[in-house]
Amino acid sequence: MKKENDDLDKLFKKFENQWDIQEMNSGHQMDFLNKLNKKQPKRNNYSVWAIASSIVILLGVSVFYNNNEKPKEFKFASKETKQTDSIFSILIEKELVKLQEKSSPENEQIINDALKQMKVFDADYEKIIKELQKNGENKQIIYAMISNLQTRISFLQTVLQRIEENENLKNTTHDETF
Repeated sequence: MKKENDDLDKLFKKFENQWDIQEMNSGHQMDFLNKLNKKQPKRNNYSVWAIASSIVILLGVSVFYNNNEKPKEFKFASKETKQTDSIFSILIEKELVKLQEKSSPENEQIINDALKQMKVFDADYEKIIKELQKNGENKQIIYAMISNLQTRISFLQTVLQRIEENENLKNTTHDETF
């Protein structure tokens, strides 16, 4: 330890006349505190703003291009038209569930054909809805909409009836063979 102290003393003696020993002025501490407390001018954070604006633009573009709004949404339709559509849509969904429940290898072709026909009805319905949004409600468009919905329901009921008839015929034929 003594040797280290001696080395340190030698070092201090070597640089003895090179030390800056000037006294600070008496107001130096106040000047320092004033500068410390002084509000710094705001730095321009262009990069932060650029990133933030890029994110906002990307979100806006993604919302614009990923707008999955179905044309079936009625923006300009009356309350009664919306209500009619929802009632018929519920009935159609119930019939489609019944149709899916009847799915079997024997009924597969009938069900597939029925679903293809339903896509045609849906495409027609989308055209009607676009007309409704474009031209507003009038008796012809409302009649076409209701007619399409009724046609879909009766079509599904007919398909279900045919499937049941085929199943009954199969069961009857199967019972007679025993």
